[in-house]
Amino acid sequence: MLYALMCKDKPASLEKRMAERPAHVEFLKDLDAKGILKMAGPLLGDDEKPIGSLVVIAADSMDAARELAARDPYAIAGLFETTEIRAFNWVFRNPEA
Repeated sequence: MLYALMCKDKPASLEKRMAERPAHVEFLKDLDAKGILKMAGPLLGDDEKPIGSLVVIAADSMDAARELAARDPYAIAGLFETTEIRAFNWVFRNPEA
């Protein structure tokens, strides 16, 4: 099953995001190498600066998706104000379909 992780940064946290970005990118590269990561990128504000993250992963269950989300260096650093996780059905332009 695919899960979409929609994470919103705390206000005024761009500096923290940039400081943690290298560890976050390495985390995502590891997920990609394992075939878990399906897509990822920052959510942007009106000024086109990052205000959160959208990450789509493959996981066996919602609990597994939650556990993985909690291991993200951004989450560990306390960057996110909210994290919403939803089952996701990739219908259009899914390269694996």
